[in-house]
Amino acid sequence: MATGRNIRTYFDGTWHDGDVAVMRAADHGAWLGSTVFDGARYVDGMAPDLDLHCARTNRSARALMIEPTKTDAEILEIAREGLSQMPADAPVYIRPMYWSLNSEPSAIMPKIGPDQTGFALCLEEFPMLPADHAVRLGRTSFRRPVLDDNVVNAKAGCLYPNNARMLAEVGRRGFENALVADAMGNVAETATSNVFMVRDGVVFTPIPNGTFLAGITRARHIENLRADGVEVVETVLSFADFEAADEVFLTGNLNKVTPVSAFEDTTYEIGPMTRRARDIYWDWAASNPF
Repeated sequence: MATGRNIRTYFDGTWHDGDVAVMRAADHGAWLGSTVFDGARYVDGMAPDLDLHCARTNRSARALMIEPTKTDAEILEIAREGLSQMPADAPVYIRPMYWSLNSEPSAIMPKIGPDQTGFALCLEEFPMLPADHAVRLGRTSFRRPVLDDNVVNAKAGCLYPNNARMLAEVGRRGFENALVADAMGNVAETATSNVFMVRDGVVFTPIPNGTFLAGITRARHIENLRADGVEVVETVLSFADFEAADEVFLTGNLNKVTPVSAFEDTTYEIGPMTRRARDIYWDWAASNPF
């Protein structure tokens, strides 16, 4: 995601200018993929749910057999310190991350311990998409894994090559994102974010079933919409349900709400519920300032 824009990196106990090198060639994370991260946003003086993203970094590490070296509060304080050094009007993507340093004799399993863990936090100036920027979804042959065969309970770097395959596959057909099935063939999420659909004024979203990460921003939208009187239903959804939807929108930390204009041959307008979800979210964020 390097963009050439303003970047600050916390590593080895201090802040550095730029996208500094933090990992060695023989680090377990470099060649065997034991990396976790989280993503939070800073926009217009607001960092919504930053504390929850910091806490999830540690939960993800433990799920991947990486021992955290920072408390939730310490990661939060590092992020806040770094943000104070960024331009006040800069939209910033906040990424705390861990990786394993060394291997057990098998080479496959990482050594576990506070002295066996690398930590960095990257702040990158990264614009948000315009509110009316809609994406088209294609159907992909690749599916979400399950907990029995992958670490779907962590925000782990090793999961993302599968998502990249999805994007590459649908991209060859002209779509910007993929609507993805779980192991049972029901809709789970997209290749980059959680997904919601609207039908007859009711908002629906796939129920978490252990095949995808039910996001912090997803949960915030559900809470906000329900508090505003909207019926939100978490349930099993098929691709046919999305073909019959009035609106579809995506939620994720990078852009918060992204309208969907099409799923394969089905087209949608950027509807009132999509706009309402965005407006409610930013009203909530403004009432819970950084």
